[in-house]
Amino acid sequence: MNTGERRTKIVCTLGPSSNSEEKIDALVRNGMNVARINFSHGTHEQHAEVIKRLRKIADRYEVSLPILADLQGPKIRVGMMKDGGQPVTENDYLTITTENIEGTSERIPVDYPNLVQDASEGNRILIDDGLLELKVIKKNEDSLVAQVVVGGLLKSRKGVNLPDVDISMSSLTEKDVKDLEFAAAKGVDYFAMSFVRSAGDIQDVISRVRAEGSNAGIIAKIEKPEAIEVIDDIIEESNGIMVARGDLGIEIASEKVPLVQKMIIDKCRKAGKPVITATQMLESMVENARATRAESSDVANAVLDGTDAVMLSGETAAGKYPVEAIKTMDKICRSIEKNAPDMYRSLDYRQPEWKEKQIIESLAHSCVVLADNVEARVISTITHSGTTARRIAKFRPRVPLVAFTESDEVRRQLGLVWGVQPVKIDEIFDTDESVRMMEDYLKAHGLAQVGERVIIATGMPIAKKGRTNMIKISTIE
Repeated sequence: MNTGERRTKIVCTLGPSSNSEEKIDALVRNGMNVARINFSHGTHEQHAEVIKRLRKIADRYEVSLPILADLQGPKIRVGMMKDGGQPVTENDYLTITTENIEGTSERIPVDYPNLVQDASEGNRILIDDGLLELKVIKKNEDSLVAQVVVGGLLKSRKGVNLPDVDISMSSLTEKDVKDLEFAAAKGVDYFAMSFVRSAGDIQDVISRVRAEGSNAGIIAKIEKPEAIEVIDDIIEESNGIMVARGDLGIEIASEKVPLVQKMIIDKCRKAGKPVITATQMLESMVENARATRAESSDVANAVLDGTDAVMLSGETAAGKYPVEAIKTMDKICRSIEKNAPDMYRSLDYRQPEWKEKQIIESLAHSCVVLADNVEARVISTITHSGTTARRIAKFRPRVPLVAFTESDEVRRQLGLVWGVQPVKIDEIFDTDESVRMMEDYLKAHGLAQVGERVIIATGMPIAKKGRTNMIKISTIE
């Protein structure tokens, strides 16, 4: 396994290039921490097989391997094009329809029923992550006439963005609800909600997920300018954030994306919520076996910003070199973590927004400070819900953080969190027993040697959940 000591987690999107048992096995062995299933593509039958393979391989290597079900949301796409793609030329005119037809260079289908209703003359229509641009010239009763501003090859099923249009579609579509019900029944660990516009969108999906009997975490994908305006509320309601830079970089000016990325990562870290930096991180590796220097710098900067995870999309889902891509990302993350000690700086401890959670915040911060002061080899904790581990992780300890939990669910969810090594244990009812168990595990797995110090956070009484209230500086015997 190639995940030891790397703190930044790697999310891999599975698809035709990587969803076989052999390829999943290779991705896990080379550093995949989280498996993303994109519900914009594939059938439930295909996804069920992939989930089955993921669980099998996670058991094989005894690793925490959370599954992230990425719901499509109100994603607008081009329909099927003749021969898979048709050229459109600058200054040419074409018709956009919501009819289910085979597209040509003169007439293209789009799968958003309210397109004609919502759009206005002068609106921009961006296709394929903004590579193609159209401008609405005229509205007909059931179609739009548009002029090609930036031409190219218009391919089937490419995404459509309408940055000038107030979309009337709900953030959770009928397809999303069906996908959510399916994925919840399969026990996925996280749902990613696309095109979030408000905290209310998150509350809606949480209600639906809980109604299905699932405790999966909800990741809000930040892709719309409306979401940036209320980012604090969205972070508060969600269990994590994904900076989805592809659609975000189309909806807002591309030069603003790096600043928004840094802002969101900083806010998530202060809130103790995991954040994933996503989209085009190693895009050239879809076709090439080696990343560009700019891509390496992009990944490195996300790690330096403090992101919990970096994500591979097309690189592993449909690229020619999925295993090489994760190997490359793993090397970049390890290099930065090893050679940039400033990334481990603790946050300013005395921040007013922590008052309501002062005990757990104080304890978490103290664990990290003590580990530095006494040169401890590792921090370990027992956590019922994952909260203690997440709080310690937000302070970015320099040493490994091992989180013991009796919950398979919590163990998998912690697999997304920066620096956390989750371990499944049997339930323990005695504090002294819990300390002995942690010490024995750390020694047996080479995380601490005889004579070395470790920091242990646990509770008294341990049986009372949500009561992590004790720190011990222990010397391994």
